[in-house]
Amino acid sequence: MQRLLIIAGILLLLSGLLWPWVAKLPFGKLPGDLLIDRPGFKLYFPLTSMIVVSLLVSAILWLFRR
Repeated sequence: MQRLLIIAGILLLLSGLLWPWVAKLPFGKLPGDLLIDRPGFKLYFPLTSMIVVSLLVSAILWLFRR
């Protein structure tokens, strides 16, 4: 549990330090991300972005378990 918390803290620290560059990546604007914009209603569902993030996290966890 301690190692998991330390890794999570390091990842949060790195993402915070790299945020100016990470924010410029096209995540959230990938093909397959749904945007419904109607008067008085706006729905944004990042379907493709969620799949990509899930695959990346799964690959990283798989590498740590090996």
